[in-house]
Amino acid sequence: MACVDLLKHEFFVDMTCEGCSNAVTRVLHRLGGVQFDIDLPNKKVCIDSEHNVDTLLETLKKTGKNASYLGEKSAQ
Repeated sequence: MACVDLLKHEFFVDMTCEGCSNAVTRVLHRLGGVQFDIDLPNKKVCIDSEHNVDTLLETLKKTGKNASYLGEKSAQ
């Protein structure tokens, strides 16, 4: 079995408080099929998912916060 490097997608989400990060958590759990880390001080969300970038970005925008795709981040 070949070793495959998983890629995480990194997004900017304009989160200012724990309530904002909780909203991100809620929409991502509702979407399902994701593992993610939220970096509130730097306003970043790293997502490892089977979903495409457009789906993830639209899901993050459901929080009502400004969100944008920053790029791929190799998982190490």
